[in-house]
Amino acid sequence: MEHIYRAMAGAGLVLLFAGPLQAAPEALQQAYPETRRDPVVETRFGQNVADPWRWLEADMRTSPEVANWVARENSLTAGFLARLPGRDAFAARIRSLFDYERISLPRKAGHSYFTLRNSGLQNQSVLYVQDRAAQVPRVLLDPNDWSADGTRALDAWVPSRSGRYLAFGEQDGGSDWRRLGVVEVHSGRVLADSLEGVNDSLIGWVGDEGFLYSRYPVPPGGQAFGAVLANKALWFHRVGTPQSDDVLVYATPDHPGWGHKAFVTSDSRWAVILTDEGTQARRMVHLVDLRGGVRGLERKAGAGWPVLPLVDDFRNDWKIVEGQGDRLWFITDAGAPNGMVAELDIGPAGGSGLDPFRRTLAVADESSARWRVVVPPRDWVLAGGNVVGDRLILSYRHDGATTAVVTDLRGRPARAITLNGIGVATGFSGRPGDPETFYQFSSFNLPPTIYRFDLRTGQASPFASPRLSFDPADYLVEQRSYRSRDGTMVPLYLVRARKAAGRALPTLLYGYGGFDITPTPGWSPVRMAWLQAGGAFALAGIRGGGEFGEAWHDGGRRAAKQNSFDDFIAAGEYLIGQGITPKGGLAIQGSSNGGLLVGAVVNQRPDLFAAANPDVGVMDMLRFDRFTGGRQWIDDYGDPAREADWKVLRAYSPYHNIREGADYPAILVTTAEGDDRVVPAHSFKYVAALQAAALGPRPRLLRVEAGAGHGGGKPIDKIIATSADVLAFLASYTGLPAPPGAPTP
Repeated sequence: MEHIYRAMAGAGLVLLFAGPLQAAPEALQQAYPETRRDPVVETRFGQNVADPWRWLEADMRTSPEVANWVARENSLTAGFLARLPGRDAFAARIRSLFDYERISLPRKAGHSYFTLRNSGLQNQSVLYVQDRAAQVPRVLLDPNDWSADGTRALDAWVPSRSGRYLAFGEQDGGSDWRRLGVVEVHSGRVLADSLEGVNDSLIGWVGDEGFLYSRYPVPPGGQAFGAVLANKALWFHRVGTPQSDDVLVYATPDHPGWGHKAFVTSDSRWAVILTDEGTQARRMVHLVDLRGGVRGLERKAGAGWPVLPLVDDFRNDWKIVEGQGDRLWFITDAGAPNGMVAELDIGPAGGSGLDPFRRTLAVADESSARWRVVVPPRDWVLAGGNVVGDRLILSYRHDGATTAVVTDLRGRPARAITLNGIGVATGFSGRPGDPETFYQFSSFNLPPTIYRFDLRTGQASPFASPRLSFDPADYLVEQRSYRSRDGTMVPLYLVRARKAAGRALPTLLYGYGGFDITPTPGWSPVRMAWLQAGGAFALAGIRGGGEFGEAWHDGGRRAAKQNSFDDFIAAGEYLIGQGITPKGGLAIQGSSNGGLLVGAVVNQRPDLFAAANPDVGVMDMLRFDRFTGGRQWIDDYGDPAREADWKVLRAYSPYHNIREGADYPAILVTTAEGDDRVVPAHSFKYVAALQAAALGPRPRLLRVEAGAGHGGGKPIDKIIATSADVLAFLASYTGLPAPPGAPTP
């Protein structure tokens, strides 16, 4: 590394580490690690496209050359970040804001209640069980014992209906791959069951015998990272048997891109198989009749299970809510872009009665006596639903708030649970026959508070409230709207200290804008640390997300993707134009698809932003489909193999549109070595291109996290360290002072 530090010192780069965070452009160019350029040029659809850093697509854990390059980039970045004013103060503040006891929503099975708990600064939350609601909970699974550095995490966990067993997912180093295990709840004994190849799966218990789960063929040793995901199939695992004995339930080898998951109704009457062909909310539905139990199925069909078609095309979305006997409830957008609840009455004929009205469901023809609308569509977006007790509990999003509407099973309104203030409510889970449900509410200025809702009385009461070191009333949470380039009005959340609301503040603007996902006004200790330092935070609900249903999503995907970027740029212009932030005081941030957003808008409007943090972003839009699950993103991005789509992608791809000679904001690119969803090669190639171009005096740096992935399962220690680095970097270029000392817990 000596030549790097000699170049830094010789070029006077010490100016980057003290005083004003500026340096001569040539100093930065000399400080960046030397990066090999290869003469790789492809001709696609009549255009020549250079890709000189394609060699950085290799896995850094198996390629010494890529590992060496990453080590040099990390060394440069670590030295720079360690000297930023306020870095340690941000770390202390974030740690303080994490340091309170947290409890998850309770989940009931049999006579047992299961919860995740964290004493405050545990790297991973611990799973507890209590045999009665009034008893003291005991530890069932503690993932903090699984690894010394906290990088092995407990992922999904689902108890069997009786509460005898619990299946759980184990995540290692942030990877999307999971190993499933089983624990016997009464004894706490972890069984020998070990299931590999699991990636994006539901767990559906069939009694206490075993469960349905989804898996991919396990790639050969050393090839899992970056391998294209294909041939996802549905399997049944019997408790106490090896994975080699698992039974294949449903697969579509002629369509390797299709994926399958199974939901088992709470009475174990039906397994509902949901099939998708990408990220677009379009699904086929099949059923398995479980009346005779697993052994009955095996007697009928040997090794195979009879699978009955219900919806046989991808024209609409179908989300299973619940089933009870011969009745199934779905949320669908068939003829209802904002969603509605439909009920299917299969009747005593069982599977034999499905075929005559299979097409009826697909076209949403309400003339069928077997299928009917229970809750019609409304202007609000129907985000989810559950059957609890003898009620439907439906969660709607509207105007920055969440409303839970309670109806009977015929759709007749009973009551609405309106939650005061701008925020998000989640939960409302349970089973038919349950007398209660639990939900939690949180907002930008309020950590999650859990409530118990009594279905018999209709009363909600606090169940678990966080201990706070600040007063939520000190922070003003607003919802505004602004006009985008084409005149579309776009929603914006704005959060500031109430006493500073009249001043222009350094502002952190966040966006996502893709895959029908709606970023919600929830709690983040990291964002609160920014607010407590005196900054403002804004969240733009740009097109491509799910804020206003299907039309809003379609307005920011494929050929319309530029609308997402225009909306985000307009948000920045609004914040400056309204005096919320000064010119030179705006930082932007986004993760995953949001990282793509940040990279694209920085290229298009580098003058608008002072600093940027594209995190685990999709940066090479011409090759995103070559890695892991990238093929599934074609629904949102388009297909690089099609000329029309390729030209759209080429026009905004962050890696391919860096503007040589423009004055760019300070950029800190963050990724992780184990990210097998958006492989870190996207960030590596993008940073190599940034550093090779003359883009002004501000730094373009790369931070690569070891022992982490796309974000899930990341231990608290790593979250604090990464977040402190990012906030200190953004603060230094927007004029935000270091936060005051962390309060005493």
